[in-house]
Amino acid sequence: MWLVTTSFAAAGATLAKLVVHKDYKLGFLALMLWGATVMILIDHILGYEGGVFLEATTDGMIKNSVVLGIVMLVPVFVIWGVSLLISTFTRR
Repeated sequence: MWLVTTSFAAAGATLAKLVVHKDYKLGFLALMLWGATVMILIDHILGYEGGVFLEATTDGMIKNSVVLGIVMLVPVFVIWGVSLLISTFTRR
C-alpha cells in the first residue's frame, strides 16, 4: 500500500503543478514523488514471490502499510520545503 500512497501523492503533485501556475517548485516535488513511485514499484516487482502484490501489513517496525507510506513521504516534503526556502532567500 505504500506504493499506492506514493502514487497518489505523485499524481496530486502533478495535478497541482498543472493547476497552480505560481513558482512553488511543484515540478521538483512531482519529480521526486514519481521517482520514489518507480523505485517502490521496481522493488515490489523484484521482490514478488507470488500471492498478494499490495499488502496491507508489513513485517517491519511500522505494521500498517498506509502509515509506512505516509512516513516515507515526510522526507520528500521536507526536502521540497527546504528547496523552497533556499530559492526564496536566494532571490532577495
